[in-house]
Amino acid sequence: MSEPEARRRAARTPIRSVDPLHLVDVFVYVVVLNLAVQWFPGVIAESFTVSLLTAVLLKLVLEVVLRAKTWVLARIRSASTAPGRIVSAGMLLLLLPASKFLVLWLEDLVFGDAVALGGFWSVTLLIFALMGARWGVRALLAR
Repeated sequence: MSEPEARRRAARTPIRSVDPLHLVDVFVYVVVLNLAVQWFPGVIAESFTVSLLTAVLLKLVLEVVLRAKTWVLARIRSASTAPGRIVSAGMLLLLLPASKFLVLWLEDLVFGDAVALGGFWSVTLLIFALMGARWGVRALLAR
């Protein structure tokens, strides 16, 4: 393939970009995380860079968890038998606390002592705050 042909083909190929809402989510997560660091002594991020990377990690993990929860809820709705609904509801009940432990484990694995999000309950409150702030900002942007 000649160079001009390669350039034309590259110009026609769409560049995959990041959805702006994902960037907004990360910025919201950084703000909430840094407010938690300021207000709660059990939440520690050693630097702004570490808090930014933690926000990206939280965004990735929470997206996966939200998709898993959506999938389980769809299973509950589509289950045609009572045992199917019970098993799916059990999966949801296991997924809810497991997601918090996943966040704690990944945060410790990736950042070690540079980040501390506290224990299970503080991570649960942090995730509720992150999701609430995300919902609020998205509702503002949708207007």
